Amino acid sequence: MMGIKISNMITEEKIQKRTQEIGTALSEKFKDDTSPLVVISVLKGSFIFYSDLIRQIDLDFGCEFLGVASYHANVKSSGEVKMTLDLATPIEGKNVVLVEDIVDTGLTMQYLLSYLKARHPKSITTVTLLHKPEATQVQCPLDYIGFSISNEFVVGYGLDYQGYFRNLPYIGKIENLN
Repeated sequence: MMGIKISNMITEEKIQKRTQEIGTALSEKFKDDTSPLVVISVLKGSFIFYSDLIRQIDLDFGCEFLGVASYHANVKSSGEVKMTLDLATPIEGKNVVLVEDIVDTGLTMQYLLSYLKARHPKSITTVTLLHKPEATQVQCPLDYIGFSISNEFVVGYGLDYQGYFRNLPYIGKIENLN
């Protein structure tokens, strides 16, 4: 998009280091558990983080995807969560790792946790690349947080602005967003 200036907030190197730490921690957490493990990506924003994270998990697991939308082309969450893609396989009795790109209000995470709990998994572990504590409206458990950031609109590493900037290898802040 012409005329948009983006400043680098979190470098690609920092993201990769933290992703490796979280992957190692998840491997350690589930290494002695014989129950099946499934790692779920919340689309679209988490797909890059998810793909890097699952390569750091040294266990056998299934991959699943959920699609949700809450921004609807805005820079703030609408507060309304819309399911755009459902799971393809059952999760009953399985350990679930839910991978989200960003938790700001907590409304989407709260919705997803309620939705998944109704499917009777053995456990749910939450992972988010980014957390905006200042924006929190509802408390929800976040087991692994990549980075806590201020309440600013960010793009890159899977996160977008009107469909753009997902391909940036870092997390950036749009400087001149009105």
